[in-house]
Amino acid sequence: MDTQTQGDGLRFLKMHGAGNDFVVIDSRGRGAVTTPALARALGDRHRGVGFDQLAEIGDGQQGAHFSLDFWNNDGTRAGACGNATRCVSDYVMRDLGLEAVSLVTARGALSAVRLADGRVSVNIGPPQRIWDQVPLARDVNLMHLPLPGDPVAVGMGNPHCVLFVADAETVELQTLGPRYEHDPLFPQRTNVEFASLTAPNRLRMRVWERGTGITLACGSGACATAVAAHLRGMTGRQVTLDLDGGVLQVDWRDDGVWMTGPVAYVFEGVLSPAFLAAHA
Repeated sequence: MDTQTQGDGLRFLKMHGAGNDFVVIDSRGRGAVTTPALARALGDRHRGVGFDQLAEIGDGQQGAHFSLDFWNNDGTRAGACGNATRCVSDYVMRDLGLEAVSLVTARGALSAVRLADGRVSVNIGPPQRIWDQVPLARDVNLMHLPLPGDPVAVGMGNPHCVLFVADAETVELQTLGPRYEHDPLFPQRTNVEFASLTAPNRLRMRVWERGTGITLACGSGACATAVAAHLRGMTGRQVTLDLDGGVLQVDWRDDGVWMTGPVAYVFEGVLSPAFLAAHA
């Protein structure tokens, strides 16, 4: 992708990982351009481009190859996005001619590697398992939150509320997702995952993402769900998760939680000067 502006327009890339879709803006060498208004406009699937998250690439920091910022389609910031991190890491690896890269996000220093089969693995760091790091509004038992359904709270750079159910397929995400997202126990709102055990070390997971709604996949949510399942004694540390958009694999290692999955390039485009001016 030619990363510079074209005339007064702005180039972007559309990607997805297991159906979790992103607009990617490469701002290396020129400074960030995304604003809440632009994120909201771009996130509109009728009047903009549409995405679950927007990922903006910045110059490297702390010796990393690049930095990365995330936005939800309601114009709010997202602290982490595992699938976008994988997708953008693949793009940067191809751009730099590398098979592994380091990056910095609000989560901290991360790393990613391309596997021989073309999938990309990213280490999104250790889970946050202290109440004010998730964060929660007060000190409660993270393994058994005082909420309906006995959920688990896990931080993965963003808050997650994980519920284990008999059959994830039957959960009314549109109704239940917003209730947990906006519960006062989560001062920064939360992502909400519903998961059921379908085989040894295999989970069916569906997700409601804060600031976005129902998505086909959520990388950080898959990591949080795998961590919660292991802590509850349901699985080992290596877990396969079947999401609406595809399959992700999570491996909770000593150095952090690694998440592996596919990367897809969809198209490139140019935002018009009129669109940018209307949503500055």
